Amino acid sequence: MNAVHPTHPANAAHPANAAQAANAAHPTNAVHARFRDLLAGEWMKLWSLRSTPWAFGVGAVAVLGINLNASFADYRNYPNYAEGIRELFVPIWAMRDAFTLGGAMVFMLATGAVGALVIVGEYGTGQIRTTFAAVPDRRSVIAAKTLVLAAVMLVYGALVAGVSFAATQAVLSGRDAGMSIGHPGAAAAVTASALLAPVCALVGFGLGALLRHTATTIVTLTGVLLLLPALVDGRSRWSATFLHALPQGAWRRLTEVGDSPVPVEFPWTAGGAWAVYAVWSLGAVAVALVAVHRRDV
Repeated sequence: MNAVHPTHPANAAHPANAAQAANAAHPTNAVHARFRDLLAGEWMKLWSLRSTPWAFGVGAVAVLGINLNASFADYRNYPNYAEGIRELFVPIWAMRDAFTLGGAMVFMLATGAVGALVIVGEYGTGQIRTTFAAVPDRRSVIAAKTLVLAAVMLVYGALVAGVSFAATQAVLSGRDAGMSIGHPGAAAAVTASALLAPVCALVGFGLGALLRHTATTIVTLTGVLLLLPALVDGRSRWSATFLHALPQGAWRRLTEVGDSPVPVEFPWTAGGAWAVYAVWSLGAVAVALVAVHRRDV
């Protein structure tokens, strides 16, 4: 009896053989990566970077150290403050001690750097080629990276902001100058400081996908998040609008509690500041999607 050849028309007509032939002709259709598998993969990649735990740990310690140093300084000097300053302390200075500008700058740079390394690290090692070979749908890969990065940074930001607020207000409570989370505007300020982490991380992620070079990305990130706000004084309408449109300017507005003793010539609304957060985050993700989709690896 003659054996039937695998390519015989009768065998090809069999449904199982037809499926095998289709998979052989289109190998990319053989296995479809589930999105939850992409999320798990990106989670492992994030924590496999040696710089990730160091950046999180050093960033948190630096931010808390700067903020606690400010609160201890005010604790020591509080008896020497004039009566007018004491009246303004709780609604204004207590919140400034909880989230100092110096601490916020360190926080923005640390989280932005982690976001940049999530994508730049893969380009630097060439692992991105393996990733896109395994998952040709680049948009799905970027979406998974974005979700994992945003979720991790949201938790990290909430922890750092919450601990900073609780610790600094505990110090100031020794002078009856602390602020509770129920104080008007306090919860919004804590939330804005927590969200600063995912916003800056996504900005770093978008720049990393666009520039693909570690040093160039970090320098550009530092310029956007830290240097540009320092170069704008807000004395004119145009410069004030430019400052308000930056993440740091939005954070400053959202952490304002009480009436400032210094008149603000061109104020910004809280709704506008929240919109700045959203626009920078979504814009950074859009830049990453376009850059990765349109450019070769």
